[in-house]
Amino acid sequence: MATTNKEAVKIEAQKLNNYELVFIVKPDVTEEALDVLIGNISQFITSKGGTVASNDKWGKKKLAFPLKHSLEGSYILSKFNMDPAWSHELENSLFINDQVLRHLLVKVE
Repeated sequence: MATTNKEAVKIEAQKLNNYELVFIVKPDVTEEALDVLIGNISQFITSKGGTVASNDKWGKKKLAFPLKHSLEGSYILSKFNMDPAWSHELENSLFINDQVLRHLLVKVE
């Protein structure tokens, strides 16, 4: 029995997981550079077949302890869905980005 186009889309949508990503960016990063960074992360997600629901800037906050010699950072929350096969690559790209102090990627049930 052949699958219809609607069934194929439904099967494809089931492969996507919902995620929340919180990341902290160095405080000396300009607003324009921050928007570019958020855009690059969103572009990575959409290029891998995911969709970005929202990107919320929480603003600069004081850190509980120094991270990479910074005492404060800009917090961003991104909610999206993506194929779980790409989550490791996303985390690796955040880890090597020198503007990102820390990140946490969580699968939302």
